Amino acid sequence: MEFKNLLYELDGGVVTITINRPKALNALNSEVMGEINAAVTACGKDDAVKAVIITGAGEKSFVAGADISQMVDMKPQQAMAFMEFGIETFRLIETLPKPVIAAVNGFALGGGTELAMSCDFRFASENARFGQPEILIGLIPGWGGTQRLARLVGMGRAKELIMAGDQINAQRAYEIGLVNKVFPLDQLLPETKKFAAKLATLPGFALKMAKHAINFGYDLALDNAMRLETQCCAQCFSTDDQKEGMRAFLEKRKPQFKGC
Repeated sequence: MEFKNLLYELDGGVVTITINRPKALNALNSEVMGEINAAVTACGKDDAVKAVIITGAGEKSFVAGADISQMVDMKPQQAMAFMEFGIETFRLIETLPKPVIAAVNGFALGGGTELAMSCDFRFASENARFGQPEILIGLIPGWGGTQRLARLVGMGRAKELIMAGDQINAQRAYEIGLVNKVFPLDQLLPETKKFAAKLATLPGFALKMAKHAINFGYDLALDNAMRLETQCCAQCFSTDDQKEGMRAFLEKRKPQFKGC
């Protein structure tokens, strides 16, 4: 697929979506957000896609935030539409029935942190920086930051980052549970692709069910969440991959999954 502001590459079942506005530090405007939405939608419809990586072009920035030049003169109704489309797009990533990994290279501020948090995994380069600095320009996060951040790192730390507008480095983000792994910059994308390639070899329907059970069970009462888990697990017994996986285990051989 070809885009104006994105690079889209499919290799071995893994799609890498690169936000390609390095001169603007990959800031997000309506056009970029629309292309992200279209690219992720395409990933969901393409059976050849097994896993997705989202990253930013260059070495300085993953996504430095929303494009302030577009937002500065917005009226409340325009801002609402802009925020709602961002919420829709990030929720599309969060609920995509395939694993999504954010490879965070450099600045991930405001909308950059919010985009990363909508992914299933966050891998960061050592020079990465995270933050929700919207308060410093008279705003609060509008693309899920007040909600996802608290769920990931706890209410106290989320309030500290959002209400003070501070930034944290990759190591601190790892310590508080915001990112999964930290790598040297030159190893970030190779290591992320290695992990994505591993996911691409695993049973796709089981990955889909695992993601669904975690996402939609998180806010349920425990009994209801456990019921959701059992339903998702039981559905896996309809797949050839489940049969192959169990037979391979009993026969002491490596399974040959087909994604069905």
